Amino acid sequence: MNVIYPLAVPKGRRLCCEVCEAPAERVCAACTVTYYCGVVHQKADWDSIHEKICQLLIPLRTSMPFYNSEEERQHGLQQLQQRQYLIEFCYTIAQKYLFEGKHEDAVPAALQSLRFRVKLYGLSSVELVPAYLLLAEASLGLGRIVQAEEYLFQAQWTVLKSTDCSNATHSLLHRNLGLLYIAKKNYEEARYHLANDIYFASCAFGTEDIRTSGGYFHLANIFYDLKKLDLADTLYTKVSEIWHAYLNNHYQVLSQAHIQQMDLLGKLFENDTGLDEAQEAEAIRILTSILNIRESTSDKAPQKTIFVLKILVMFYYLMMNSSKAQEYGMRALSLAKEQQLDVHEQSTIQELLSLISTEDHPIT
Repeated sequence: MNVIYPLAVPKGRRLCCEVCEAPAERVCAACTVTYYCGVVHQKADWDSIHEKICQLLIPLRTSMPFYNSEEERQHGLQQLQQRQYLIEFCYTIAQKYLFEGKHEDAVPAALQSLRFRVKLYGLSSVELVPAYLLLAEASLGLGRIVQAEEYLFQAQWTVLKSTDCSNATHSLLHRNLGLLYIAKKNYEEARYHLANDIYFASCAFGTEDIRTSGGYFHLANIFYDLKKLDLADTLYTKVSEIWHAYLNNHYQVLSQAHIQQMDLLGKLFENDTGLDEAQEAEAIRILTSILNIRESTSDKAPQKTIFVLKILVMFYYLMMNSSKAQEYGMRALSLAKEQQLDVHEQSTIQELLSLISTEDHPIT
């Protein structure tokens, strides 16, 4: 990281910090096109997203000499494709941080996604809404409710002005509004927005889709906090069933291939589940949260605890993390024996463990 020398800056050009937009005093030595107000924001940006995209920013932020219109057109097309890629990449990284509870780390990545969206679509486009929502959720996680409300107001206003806002975007907006009102302990308003989240997500993806499950999960958490345990239990069960159906589909294909001794691992494990890094992190957060709740009452309903444990076994098996898959499998088997469940349940878990132990999966 190099210090900026004022005399080296072209007259009239204002260099701003990548994170807070304050006057910049330092420049990234690796790319020389990214500026910071000081060491703290440089480190925050580097740890969050800049290390991953540093070299990709050079062609986007460097003026290139053109000799004819065809070269200019090709360069413009390359920049467009690069920005489209970086929008989704930064968005996914920020989402992953949020699902992992790393709210501070999510902010620079979300800001980058917003910055690229503004450059590509303009300040009033509905395409900016997903980035606003990431920043709102990060702000909530950091306890900055007023700041979260500002981002959400901007997102709502943008949606209201738009004539082509998708159901998926409406779903995300209502989910984040639901989270805001949960943070403010206004559970009635939170339930209203989460119900709308589920409605729009169902329109976009279907009622049994993993992308709809988040709304059910947050709604269940509200009922759980309000001690309405029967309603919470029903929704936690629904979420578990959605993830079980999704993962079991992929697991059955793989286990069948194993039985037939077909070498499909290279093909299947190339993002076979269709989950990106953020969705993986979301699955871990949702399923482990439900597991913790189930385990606190496993003496009353051990089958429900075992059901979630088996989902986690499939999840980690498909993610090629045999160690974690075996850990959850052994916990499921131990509980089944302890509760003296029927032999069929125990043999099902044994089959899972046998399949895992015979696969030479690297631990991720």
